[in-house]
Amino acid sequence: MVLVTVEVNGSSYQHEVEPRMLLVQYLRETLGLTGTNIGCDTSSCGACTVLLNGESVKSCTLLAVQADGAAIVTIEGLSGPDGALHPVQEAFHQHHALQCGYCTPGMVMAAVSLLAEEGELDERGVREGLEGNLCRCTGYHNIVRAVLACAGDRAPVGEVGAAGAAAS
Repeated sequence: MVLVTVEVNGSSYQHEVEPRMLLVQYLRETLGLTGTNIGCDTSSCGACTVLLNGESVKSCTLLAVQADGAAIVTIEGLSGPDGALHPVQEAFHQHHALQCGYCTPGMVMAAVSLLAEEGELDERGVREGLEGNLCRCTGYHNIVRAVLACAGDRAPVGEVGAAGAAAS
């Protein structure tokens, strides 16, 4: 067993963990933060995306011991103290950027990181920035619209065209 100390969503935790325990398992099984989903176990889908020291990472690719000393934010940590949604969560809601919801926590976390890292974003930049996160339901149009809304760019996306721009 290895002692791991992390800050998750603003709270400090210290646990002894098996050296081979994945970060996603630590978050879900040890801390009970089940908003971080396990999708593929191969880092292909992004459902397990969290912020590690401010950068998006796929938590199925990291061991919990590798996160020792890190600050981690999960989907549960995005909302405000009063329970208000984070602006990216609100944009996903407003733009209907989810269907089944399984990929949504990872997609939101990746979008938060993308918005923090990139200056100006356009449709192509959002699509490239989120390419490591898969959604099997939405077709991505509304996800891109939500991220662009947060970036302050309300340019029409794909098939939305002029009707979507007029409605914004």
